[in-house]
Amino acid sequence: MEVVRCEVKAKFLRGFSDKTRLQILESIRNEEKTVSQIVDELEGNQSNISQHLSCLKSCGIIVSRQEGKFIYYSLRNQQIRNLLDMIDDVYGQVEDEVSACEKNEALHL
Repeated sequence: MEVVRCEVKAKFLRGFSDKTRLQILESIRNEEKTVSQIVDELEGNQSNISQHLSCLKSCGIIVSRQEGKFIYYSLRNQQIRNLLDMIDDVYGQVEDEVSACEKNEALHL
């Protein structure tokens, strides 16, 4: 049973492990935004951003709401925001090590 739980946790954490998904989370960290606003901010393409939004939503990390023809995306709850804050705090403590981490990079990412 524990193996299955770890697999599900790993799936959840993958939502945070992609550069584009992390940029999206940072973009909507403090306010909800439409796909167009996120695309403009990240200077990405709409199809790619939409795929990442779908992934984040299906993993339960973000939520959406429709208002007229616009769909707004936001973090699921305060705990997700707290998790992003905690990631920032821990990263601040290990930034030099992470930056120097080239050995076995494929295994780490």
